[in-house]
Amino acid sequence: MIFDASEFTFRPPPLVSRARRILIKPSAGYPLSYPVSTSRETLSLIIESIKQVSDADIIILEGAPSGASIYPVYKELGYDFPRVLMLDVRDCIWVEVENPLPHPFAVATFWVPNVVLSSDYLISVSPFKVRGKTSCLSVSNLLSLLPVSKYSADSFGGWGALREFGMDKVLADLYFTLPFDSAVIDARQKFVSTGDQHEGITQQYGKIFAGDPYEVDCEAVQETGIEPEYLKLIETGKAELEA
Repeated sequence: MIFDASEFTFRPPPLVSRARRILIKPSAGYPLSYPVSTSRETLSLIIESIKQVSDADIIILEGAPSGASIYPVYKELGYDFPRVLMLDVRDCIWVEVENPLPHPFAVATFWVPNVVLSSDYLISVSPFKVRGKTSCLSVSNLLSLLPVSKYSADSFGGWGALREFGMDKVLADLYFTLPFDSAVIDARQKFVSTGDQHEGITQQYGKIFAGDPYEVDCEAVQETGIEPEYLKLIETGKAELEA
C-alpha cells in the first residue's frame, strides 16, 4: 500500500493481462507540472508496466475545468506516450449512469464519458495535494471525468453546480458510481496550499501510495492529519451495500 518511491514498481494484477481496454485518469486539468499535476514520469512507469503484460488499448482521459480543450495541457505536461490514445472528456459521448447506492448521499445519477464504461480496468493516478483542510487525492481526481457543460454553475466552468449538495457527498457518490479498480498517489513530493490550489509549497516526501482508491486515500490522509468527510461516507455506503 505504501512504498518507498525509489523502490516502487507498478505491478499490474492478473485482470490487466486479460483486459482489452485500460483507462488511466491523471490529474492534469492545468498546464502546471508535478506536484500540481500527475507527473509524466509516473504515468510512463505505469504505462510501460501494463504493456509488459497486456496488449490492451491504453487510454488517458482528462477534462479541463474551464471546459476548453485538454490537448494543449497534455502537450505542456509532456504527455506524448507511444501507442496511447489521449482523449478529452468534452469530446466523449456521455451516458447517464445510476448511482448503485440504495440511498445516494447527494446525486442519484451522473453523466460520464461512455469510454469509462467500456473500459475493462480503471486507474486513478494523482499527485499528493493538501489544500487548507481538504485533500486532493485519488477519489477527488474522478471529479474531472464529469462534463463541465453538464455541471458548471457559471461561465468560468468547473463543477460548481454540484457544490450545493456538498462536495464530500458528491465524491462519495462518485466513488460508487465510477468503480475504479486501482489508484496511485505519487507522493514523492507533497504540495500544500492554503488557498489558491495552484500556489503553495512543495515538500519532499518520498512515498508512493498504491491500491484500492478508498484504501489508498485512507492511508494518505493519515499522513496529513485531515479526515475528509467523503471517506466516512464511503465507509457508510459500503456497509449499506453489504447489508
